[in-house]
Amino acid sequence: MKRIGLLGGSFNPAHRGHRKLSLHAIRALGLDEVWWLVSPGNPLKPEAGMAPFAARLASARKMARHAPIRVSDVEARLGTRYTADTLRRLPRLYPRHRFVWLMGADNLAQFHHWRDWRRIARQVPIAVIARPGYNARAHASPAMSWLRRAVRPAGQAKQWTCWRLPGLVLMRFRPDPTSATRIRAADPAWHRHFSDAPGIPISTPTAPSPQPRTDLPATLRN
Repeated sequence: MKRIGLLGGSFNPAHRGHRKLSLHAIRALGLDEVWWLVSPGNPLKPEAGMAPFAARLASARKMARHAPIRVSDVEARLGTRYTADTLRRLPRLYPRHRFVWLMGADNLAQFHHWRDWRRIARQVPIAVIARPGYNARAHASPAMSWLRRAVRPAGQAKQWTCWRLPGLVLMRFRPDPTSATRIRAADPAWHRHFSDAPGIPISTPTAPSPQPRTDLPATLRN
């Protein structure tokens, strides 16, 4: 079984913070890889200011180079828009993989707005990365009230494949100050640097096939 962390998001654009979070999660959770699931369209984010999907995908592939991070467009290929639906399909596509969901404390703070969020918590273990400015709201959130009894000690983080679900671990590491919002403010046309997104070098991961597989193809994406 491969141990895979799933980090979903808009990646508008992908940046060093995503990469550092993923590398920390690999160490803390004993993962083989982290998959970045680049969302075709986040239901909780406005379309205004959202770069084209191909540009966001290309920025993620560039940021993930030379790291055990796979970038996947599986949601676009499956036609799933909600995390709960994606998580329902992935075990069928990759029956020899075990998945843990990665999210920042900012996402935990509004997790109760996600469609079928309780089902998500019953589908996969969740690892929450502390983020300055969001931790208090995350701990006071409706979702955390429901999940509080499911919290596991940080020392058990690498045992997540054995947890009874729901199961959640809170992790801390030195955060990277990089912000996608600030990147967009400094360069509103950042996505134009990826206008040739279809021509991404073949050495970067490409999308998985929607057909059932026992292992990841050489190249992938989200």
